[in-house]
Amino acid sequence: MLKPFQVDFVKEDSRTVMKLRNLSEESLKSVEILTVFLKDETSSGSPSRAHIRFESVNAISPKSIVALSHKTWANGRPVESADDQMERLQTVNGSSWPYVLDISWDNAEGRRCYQSIPVGH
Repeated sequence: MLKPFQVDFVKEDSRTVMKLRNLSEESLKSVEILTVFLKDETSSGSPSRAHIRFESVNAISPKSIVALSHKTWANGRPVESADDQMERLQTVNGSSWPYVLDISWDNAEGRRCYQSIPVGH
């Protein structure tokens, strides 16, 4: 099964940025990542109130990297950069991966393709 994407989290200034790398030999178009709903950090068991939305990308050239812009939302509103939750998607050695990045794109033939990448801590 084709898995052209690799994800890296990079600390830039005071925020974490997600970089998406196209490992394939073809240009991938209409790249989208589904919204990631974060688990509630309290033990109350209540539904998640925070989630991260990513901007879609028109195309990613072969063997290239794009930094995806994102926005953390909580209680139905975008949060300030100080309350950004992107670092929760970083993988920490020895921890489980509680989140999944569901990525979709159009290949060179125009077919819709999908890849899931487990992330987080």
